[in-house]
Amino acid sequence: MNYKIFMGVLLAFAIASCSPSGHENEKHDEHEVVKFQYTAYSTDFELFAEADAFVVGEKANVLSHFSILPDFKAVEKGKITITLTVNGKETKQTLDQPTRKGIYSFDIQPKTQGKGKLTFEIANDKGTFEVIVPDVTVFANDEEAHEASEKIVVSRTNTTVFTKEQSWKIDFATAIPHSEPFGQVIKTTALVQSAQGNELVISAKTSGIVLFNSGVLLEGRDVSAGQTLFSVSGGNMVDNNIAVKYAEAKSNYEKANADYERAKELAKDKIVSEKDLLSAKNQFENAKAVYDNLNKNFNASGQTITSPQVGFIKQVFVKNGAYVEAGQPVAVVSQNKSLVLTADVPSKYASILPNIKTANIRSINDNRSYSLEQLNGKVLSFGKAANSDNYLISVTLQVENNGSIISGSYVEIYLKTFSNNQALVVPTTSLLEEQGNFFVWVQVTPELFEKREVFIGGTDGMNTEIKKGIAVNERIVSRGAMLIKLAQATGTLDAHSGHVH
Repeated sequence: MNYKIFMGVLLAFAIASCSPSGHENEKHDEHEVVKFQYTAYSTDFELFAEADAFVVGEKANVLSHFSILPDFKAVEKGKITITLTVNGKETKQTLDQPTRKGIYSFDIQPKTQGKGKLTFEIANDKGTFEVIVPDVTVFANDEEAHEASEKIVVSRTNTTVFTKEQSWKIDFATAIPHSEPFGQVIKTTALVQSAQGNELVISAKTSGIVLFNSGVLLEGRDVSAGQTLFSVSGGNMVDNNIAVKYAEAKSNYEKANADYERAKELAKDKIVSEKDLLSAKNQFENAKAVYDNLNKNFNASGQTITSPQVGFIKQVFVKNGAYVEAGQPVAVVSQNKSLVLTADVPSKYASILPNIKTANIRSINDNRSYSLEQLNGKVLSFGKAANSDNYLISVTLQVENNGSIISGSYVEIYLKTFSNNQALVVPTTSLLEEQGNFFVWVQVTPELFEKREVFIGGTDGMNTEIKKGIAVNERIVSRGAMLIKLAQATGTLDAHSGHVH
């Protein structure tokens, strides 16, 4: 499969080492190394390249860093071909594997000067992909390269270097702010419970001593339908002894069966009347019903209790060896496939509750956020009147359980109303708060980041409105912002940490 999608913005600037004092008149190529940096994105890859200035007839190194999107992890295998195209003439090189994880070091020698493009063809087990740098210049000589580099100005105010090698080791990502409808949001908490029909209570059908099946009746343990969970034994108990009842029912059944069979034989010879035969039959059927009912779940040792459905043991109400009465709950088996979230909101929001169509949910257990759509959820209902005790109105939602939300726990919930008002938003994870002020890391290049103050509006738990501070086309750090801050504070950053030159 061949993917030729390009959606990238070229970020290029020059890096030049300074000449020592007294050598200003010497040739540039003896004392300065000019490098241009290029950034490009496809739907599948991020490219960050540090390249020697492209000069006709001179070999140029292109140190290329490739990250897999959307996770921004290093490319560890795959064949990549670089092609420099200028005025229809191509210069190529193919590397079968990275020089080191995520890095391919190419050497190409331009054939002609002028404007052109760099094409990186990536071939791996998933197909063939292209990343294109559309605006590349090949200079006639070194002097032209230096002149061009001097015209490129990159602000380094309040910036921090964070290398690709460093970002590949952490949970890191960047994103571009986007505009979307952003209405009023109600933030509250919600109680998580299993949906109706997802849980079944298992009760004792007789009085006696509970005997757990070995290793099964443990909270959280998976069970299958029909699996034996425990038994209730009446042995050694005088009153309501289930063993005695079972033995009695079995004896009555066997006697009634024998009486009925004998009556049928006698009826053939007209020795017993039809009335007596019918009576024997009724006694047999009643005794059989009693015995069959006991025999399904009972034996000589007691009542056997099985799981009514596939699921897991959510709760156990008694201890092994405890005495239970008939009808007493013993355990709860839950499928936990669907969950109901019940939230209470202040009555002042009553007028906008009909406009709530979706929500975002943040699990306190793993601090992850999910949209209602991601959990295949829906808004079930909202109260039509406030509780007279606390003036709160209930809102109920249902979601599919993805394993991270636990029944019986609480989650943060952001109830969202639809709006036609457009707002510039960023992932909430991109924000850093310092003494009540908010900041983001704006990407100058994939290894250079500017700490920028922003002014925020509302938040829905996943995205936050930005009122001032960044533009639509500026790329920001969406995951890993705190780690960049910590690295900056500890002074462990190195502009070329781990680079291969």
